[in-house]
Amino acid sequence: MPTTTQPSPGMRFITVPKVENGITTEVQIEVPDDTNGPTWGPNNKHRILNTKIPRADGPAKTTGTAVYTHDVRVPGMLFGRMLVSPHAHAKVTKIDLTAAQSIDGVKAVSAVSLPNNEVRFEGQPVAAVAAVTPELADDAVRAIVVQYDVLPHVVKADDAMKPDAPKVVPTAPPVQRQGNLDATTAALAKCDVVFDVEYRSVIMHHCCLETHSVVADYKGGESATVYCSTQNTFSIPRGAARELQIDQSNVVGIVHHMGGGFGSKFDPGFVGQWACRFAKQLSTPVKMVLTRREEFLAAGNGPGSVQTFKAGVNKDGTLVALIAHQHSLPGVGRQGVAAQPYQYKAEYVYREASPLQTNEDASVAMRAPGHPQACFAMESLMDELAEKISMDPIEFRKKNLGTNHPTNVPTWTRQLDIGAKAIGWENRKAVAGSDPGPLKRGFGCAIGAWGGGGSQGCVVTVTVGQDGSVSAVVGSQDLGTGTRTYLRAIVAEELGLNYEDVHEQIGDTRLGNASASGGSTTAASLSPAVKVAAFNTRLEIARRVAPLLGADPKDVAFADRKIVGNGKSLDWNQACQALPAAGLSIRGEWAPGMSGDGETGPAHGASFAEVEVDVETGHVRVIKMCHTQDGGLPLNRLAMESQINGGMIQSMGMALYEGRVMDADLGVMVNSGFGDYKLPGALEIPELIPIIDDGDDRQVVIGIAEPGNIPGAGAIANAVYNACGVRVRQLPITPDKILNGLNKA
Repeated sequence: MPTTTQPSPGMRFITVPKVENGITTEVQIEVPDDTNGPTWGPNNKHRILNTKIPRADGPAKTTGTAVYTHDVRVPGMLFGRMLVSPHAHAKVTKIDLTAAQSIDGVKAVSAVSLPNNEVRFEGQPVAAVAAVTPELADDAVRAIVVQYDVLPHVVKADDAMKPDAPKVVPTAPPVQRQGNLDATTAALAKCDVVFDVEYRSVIMHHCCLETHSVVADYKGGESATVYCSTQNTFSIPRGAARELQIDQSNVVGIVHHMGGGFGSKFDPGFVGQWACRFAKQLSTPVKMVLTRREEFLAAGNGPGSVQTFKAGVNKDGTLVALIAHQHSLPGVGRQGVAAQPYQYKAEYVYREASPLQTNEDASVAMRAPGHPQACFAMESLMDELAEKISMDPIEFRKKNLGTNHPTNVPTWTRQLDIGAKAIGWENRKAVAGSDPGPLKRGFGCAIGAWGGGGSQGCVVTVTVGQDGSVSAVVGSQDLGTGTRTYLRAIVAEELGLNYEDVHEQIGDTRLGNASASGGSTTAASLSPAVKVAAFNTRLEIARRVAPLLGADPKDVAFADRKIVGNGKSLDWNQACQALPAAGLSIRGEWAPGMSGDGETGPAHGASFAEVEVDVETGHVRVIKMCHTQDGGLPLNRLAMESQINGGMIQSMGMALYEGRVMDADLGVMVNSGFGDYKLPGALEIPELIPIIDDGDDRQVVIGIAEPGNIPGAGAIANAVYNACGVRVRQLPITPDKILNGLNKA
């Protein structure tokens, strides 16, 4: 029955039978117009994708049956432990392993080879042991005697800036310079308002609930299985093969489940190195797990920052010029901070950037590396400039939004409007601190962006059995971000099945190759490969079933667990009986056009916060937060909302609670445990409003795991100022800083 209307963009009509009250009629339905290859089609035309899908691994995790590397036990397994340096900087002059080696049940004790016998931060591994129980391994660590010649150290930013500061790394990286300083300085001189200011953020920790852990199941010979809590399944064989001295192809890497990474677990690291090294030495499986204290001291962190600005603005709201000096605080590493003026534009910009090295563990990637720090500083500056010219902070932002991609200005404008309505921006006091009484409410906002693009490297196999069973198989790890779930969903939607009809298998290097999970690239890299595999599977099934329906394969439709065409239908299980006895196994690889990239633009987000400040105690309570986020096609709205909520909570930690506390004299961390390192808990969680920006009609998948974390700290800092009139420029915002600010005012 021909239609009189046109299909939606990206869709086409096909005719299928419909049975109602026992009467069969023909109706036309819309299906994606994928005659030239797989496409996602319009974001609002999906049956399973872009809906709220329960997590595939939810039951296993909530019942405690999910297996993490911490849970792995293999017969005959030994337990490894590390002895770490108690000093920030020292020379190891003598190490005596004799007492540790003499303990019954201790199987191996080794000193770590140190360049120049020198340790450069507290927590740096000095020796390793392996024993039949964890307790004996701990005893062996305590029995090792090390003599140190303590050397000068530096662990504070201000001390590291001094000309006579102790040297931390052999060669300091050069200062990065961008822009014309003379032209920017001249432009500043002509501005209506010029403002000098400094903002600081502190070193933060990933706080993964599962510490770094590796089980090297090796009993001698030429093969091994290595279990690892990692963001990159396929990094396991490379490192393990080197230590086990066997061929990489003979190492199986497995990641069943993992308890958080946030950028800190891209390879097995020194934990895997020593687990494999002892396994090789003893021809016995070895498990190595970091203690919580070791995790804080030696497993990486997110860098702190010191950022100073000289900014010029005109009374019409134009940000004219900016001189930015950005220092990251990466310990002995070199992690940087995103460039200023972050997501805004100024006609004249001069920037200098360099790390301030300290005797602390090296920073590594941490959820949106370098962006939350840059965002906090720039968003604080934008609020301060808006106040100086008596302009609404939202309108000031809209006027100066960055225009390096066509999607930026309209998207952030829309998101700022959405967030303002959701948070109740109309209740914001124009004069900071003007609420009556000791409990004062305030509102703040901020924006952010992240890449989230995809690339090649993932290989997925979809298998359909003659009995109707369906599986999607790939070696990718799932950090807890929902990889298992969208594997099922994409295949189920393509084949017209229910979500529960599809099973997935992941986290094993014997399966199809997959890229590392970092930079919010997993979904954007993996989902197109799943789509291609499912699409090709559908075409092959249609080709085999079409003769049974007397239909052209291109007119065969898959819906409601049926395959239909030419007015006829077969249920799924019937149709699968037409497949070969071995079923079908069809591969798919990443293809361009279905994931975000530089041409499609970044993932944009806008955060808003409402806070309450008690000016008698300095206590800050977040009342409400909302975050609006786009990401092209949301694969799973439930997971996307969860990611947004997680980002808001993590940004709360940065704004109000978290930070490494160092003893400048001793060079040691004084809060290396969850009892002292403060995190937002259940009592601190406010009303969270995650908003998916459906105004984004890009028909591509863009990763959103990281951007939700970027702007929240800036929004909270701005809300605190609006509430009480105290501008805290150094995170975290603690009661003492509020009270000191009130006293100065």
